[in-house]
Amino acid sequence: MGLLSDPQCRRALARLLLRLNTPLCVLSYLSGLTWFLLLPALAPRTYLSENAMGSTMVGEGSDLGPRALALARDFGGHKRRAGGMPVEWLEQTMFQLGLEVHRQPFSRTLPFPDEAHERYLVRGTNVFGVLRAPRAASTEALLLLVPCSEGSKNNQAVGLLLALAGYCRGQVYWAKDLIFLVTEHDLLGTQAWLEAYHDVNLTGIHSGGVPGRAGAIQAALALELSSDVVTSVDVAVEGLNGQVPNLDLLSLFHSFCLKSGLLCTFQGKGPSGPGYAQSLRTLGLMVLGQAGGGPGGAHGLFLRFRIEALTLRGINSFRQHKFDLGALGRTLEGMFRKLNNLLERLHQSYFLYLLPSLSRFVSIGSYMPALGLLLLVLALRALDLWMRLSRSDEGEGDPPPGEVSWCPPVLVSGGAGAALYLLPVRGQAVATQHFPVGEAEAVVLALIGIYVAGMALPHSTHRALSGGGQRGWMTLKLLALLALALLLSCLALLNFSLGFLLGATLVPPAAAVRPGGNRLPLAVLLVLSTPGLSLFLAVLLERELLEAPAGLGEAWQRFLGALGQGLLQEHLHGAHLSPLLCLGAYPCWLLLWNVLFWK
Repeated sequence: MGLLSDPQCRRALARLLLRLNTPLCVLSYLSGLTWFLLLPALAPRTYLSENAMGSTMVGEGSDLGPRALALARDFGGHKRRAGGMPVEWLEQTMFQLGLEVHRQPFSRTLPFPDEAHERYLVRGTNVFGVLRAPRAASTEALLLLVPCSEGSKNNQAVGLLLALAGYCRGQVYWAKDLIFLVTEHDLLGTQAWLEAYHDVNLTGIHSGGVPGRAGAIQAALALELSSDVVTSVDVAVEGLNGQVPNLDLLSLFHSFCLKSGLLCTFQGKGPSGPGYAQSLRTLGLMVLGQAGGGPGGAHGLFLRFRIEALTLRGINSFRQHKFDLGALGRTLEGMFRKLNNLLERLHQSYFLYLLPSLSRFVSIGSYMPALGLLLLVLALRALDLWMRLSRSDEGEGDPPPGEVSWCPPVLVSGGAGAALYLLPVRGQAVATQHFPVGEAEAVVLALIGIYVAGMALPHSTHRALSGGGQRGWMTLKLLALLALALLLSCLALLNFSLGFLLGATLVPPAAAVRPGGNRLPLAVLLVLSTPGLSLFLAVLLERELLEAPAGLGEAWQRFLGALGQGLLQEHLHGAHLSPLLCLGAYPCWLLLWNVLFWK
């Protein structure tokens, strides 16, 4: 404190920061990237923190394979005859198994047609059965979910769900209700059921309500299975807006797979990859998936309701060792029996983590310094600008600029972001009347058009006004740095992956941009770091990490699809990626663009 209170020491420290500002910024940025790249090498092994699950393993006695296959064939036949989900057959079968059966109709009109699934007005019905706990009141529940997909997909998953329900009906040790849910129209059906079960309406889905309820759901598993045999089970953990379930739930499933010999994978790879490169690839895929904000499966919608959940996908590849449905059924039985022992919600392990593999994890205390070092660059640059402005106040520079020099760019940049967020969806009807395009194409093209056109608005606005001299652009850049630092700081707590990717791309141009001199290199750097182009590069990077590289044409089509799906997920499920980019990152980038071309 003495250094800061002594005027001479304070002036010496200020001169030191001004002289070494650029080297310190470069060192801080490179340190942040290096810290992130070292995370896979420093990750500890996963472990079970919950005492009720980590002491002993239960004994699984079920053999559900033949029964599950027979039910899957019956379900598939009735599904073909009905042309969709056989609601009546499901209700009758669940009732014969001794469950309390309910149905829930729902409907949803999409904001614009979903070309990926070829739908606009969606109507469907969810069917679920409740097995009441014989040894306790209906205060808590566990849930098994299977989405009913088109064609023959997930028929085996429905058969395994029904076979497991019949087996659990004959057991007397259940202390929690068991809910067996079959949803229609993938995530829309899951969203409709969750909102009706918790008596809320977050996304505007019209639902008939849930006529029967069980206890408060403690944990949920979503199952996707389309083959009579499996070689491995891939686990999806990424939820809506980058949420992940409690690490104990993932560790519990992994331990059961190790016990039964079932191969468990994450991002298509086993628990122990060949080395650092594989761990970094897996970590990169998880970061990209979290940054996208969309759920990695039906389980992702449960996390917003404080329900720990996983999605399990049965994979039938060319591996030599294969397992029947009985092995997967015993694993599910063991999971539910262990979760049945819980006396409280899962809370003792991590809720914020990254996974370089199934057997290792990176906690929030390990990965957060990487983003903190990137934010330090913005703080150093902002401090440098503030000290230079303070020196000019003492008579060493231009007179202080009025609000007329920096307010219009700020207001217009914010207005451009608001237009980018609101107009594409709300103006689709006008676009289809004047241009020969469909509604979905009109939304995406309007989004791109407003994005590109917004780059000229702040630049034209400040050229029509007084430039404000050197203090004008310095004040504007200081505001841009503070706004970007505030955005990234908030994202660090909400979605670290998105915050780190935005920081890695936006921090270098934010620190380097200034008017005058040769503007071409800085202009190229700013264009390469724009959020839209960063999204396109993320699509290319994801395909490379998946070992399925895409050409520019395919990447462009995937980029357009990602834009449309991002808008749909914001309206259907409340994903935050679209509003954060439109109302946060894009206006900050426009302010930096305006600083570069300051008169």
